[in-house]
Amino acid sequence: MIRAGQYHTLRIVKKVEFGLYLDAQGEELLLPKRFAPTGVKEGEDLKVFVYHDSEDRLIATTQSPLGIAGDIVTLKVVGLTNQGAFLDWGLMKDLFIPLSQQKSNLFVGQSITVLIYIDEKTGRVAATEKFDSYLSNDQITLKELEEVDLLVHRRTELGFEVIINNKHIGLMHFGDVFQEITLGERIKGYIRKIRPDDKIDVMPGQAGYKRVESETGKILRLLNEKAGYLPFHDKSLPQDIYSYFGMSKKTFKMAIGALYKQQKISFTNDGIQLITEE
Repeated sequence: MIRAGQYHTLRIVKKVEFGLYLDAQGEELLLPKRFAPTGVKEGEDLKVFVYHDSEDRLIATTQSPLGIAGDIVTLKVVGLTNQGAFLDWGLMKDLFIPLSQQKSNLFVGQSITVLIYIDEKTGRVAATEKFDSYLSNDQITLKELEEVDLLVHRRTELGFEVIINNKHIGLMHFGDVFQEITLGERIKGYIRKIRPDDKIDVMPGQAGYKRVESETGKILRLLNEKAGYLPFHDKSLPQDIYSYFGMSKKTFKMAIGALYKQQKISFTNDGIQLITEE
């Protein structure tokens, strides 16, 4: 079934002056000319996003929205009516959030976090701020150290509450954050710990030695740029390490330890020295 709010790969069945008609399981779906790639031919397949136009007809586009049905995203309010508000989600037609699905009075220019869903009565794509019931930690299929997508939802006394893979709620503790974090930002992270009460602790970035492997390359590059020497070591202040390298002190120590074992650096009294091949 061709569903609104989703991507579909459809075959071109007819080229007309105002666009392309695509085979939507026996029916023809219009892809307007302004969104049609040049040089395509009848019989070829196209990946398109499907939604309703202003006349309530299903229509296709090659534009990429900021989210599809089921996604939780942060979008900007661009218009207000007595029935609701309109959000910019990256398409020519804005996404509607009904008044009944808003938690507070919205204003133009405001960024809000919403769930994109399909309205059961109309079949149209819509948005809601009332998505808490969609999130649950009752049945967690995640594993510790598993890499996940995180949406920074709100700030708490302990850290940043995040939405994990559009399904679960987790916490990124302030002590584990060594980068600028913005509410509504989507970042990569990993599961640090799943507690007995089903609370989930997460970390930004990559887990374990995957992180170390990427950071060792950065340290080697900086050493080469600075004539083979950097005035940082395992006693350096965490804020100094983060300011220069953009990584936590723990990750820095793991990375230079790995480089030392590989005999690529040596330790001096006040820094690290690149070992050059003779």
